[in-house]
Amino acid sequence: MGLFDKLRGRRRSRGTASGPDPAADLRYLQRWVAEHTGVEAFVEPKTTVTDVTVVLVAADGEWTRRRAGGDAGARRLSKQLKIPVYDVQKVGYPQRMRDYDERRRIERKRAAREELER
Repeated sequence: MGLFDKLRGRRRSRGTASGPDPAADLRYLQRWVAEHTGVEAFVEPKTTVTDVTVVLVAADGEWTRRRAGGDAGARRLSKQLKIPVYDVQKVGYPQRMRDYDERRRIERKRAAREELER
């Protein structure tokens, strides 16, 4: 057993036991787009840890991330969902996404502080 074998065994996969489930990812993204307004797709490049992913960002800044099936898959996805798609390396993440994350952080801190005061 190698040095990192124990750690690798602890990783949880989002997919099935046999691997990722692209159909489930597609269903999730379709549902997410239907439930949100002003959604745009941002394609993230492949890294040593993850394959190409797509981040969907709604008008209010709420976002979600899933595997995209490569760059071509991300482009097909945006065409299927009828939403604009951007390369995150060229345009960056939208400010509304960062603003949404900041609002959520403030809400969590406020809730934790209120819980302590009880």
